[in-house]
Amino acid sequence: MKYITLCLFTALAVASVACGRGRAKRIDTTPVAVFDLDRYLGNWYEIARYNHRFERGMQQVRAEYILEAPGHIRVVNSGVDAEGKYREAIGKAHPGKYPGQLRVSFFWIFYADYNVLALDPAYRWALVGSNSPKYLWILSRTPTLPDTELEEILRQAAARGYDTTRLLYVSQDRNTD
Repeated sequence: MKYITLCLFTALAVASVACGRGRAKRIDTTPVAVFDLDRYLGNWYEIARYNHRFERGMQQVRAEYILEAPGHIRVVNSGVDAEGKYREAIGKAHPGKYPGQLRVSFFWIFYADYNVLALDPAYRWALVGSNSPKYLWILSRTPTLPDTELEEILRQAAARGYDTTRLLYVSQDRNTD
């Protein structure tokens, strides 16, 4: 009986430590509480992102959000691939369940969460993620951000649990000979 109790206690202790480690690595994907879609619409430059297959090698990346009808947004992502060829992907979006959340689709009926995690009060920059820790973007209304603003965005991303060392910085320079 003592052996069984000891085994159960050990198993519970190991599970508790494992769960604690899992919680420590979780990220906060909660979107901003105050969000004005009309102010968010328009052109954004991608400053940095986590590496993922659908943007691999892309530079000069931009996103444009266009309201086509109430609750219906056209999303146009564009950039230049590693061979120098201009690429464009057109998708659709609609507001999600929470302020600061959109549901975005670039393929048929398959939607993903797009969470605005942090936002400049003047809508000059945005930190965007999803409900997955695999995605993170820093967007700006201008091709570059002042170092002080970028440092603040990185601080906010790190405070939410993101590994900011994984970010790839996107060149917006059109003269990359």
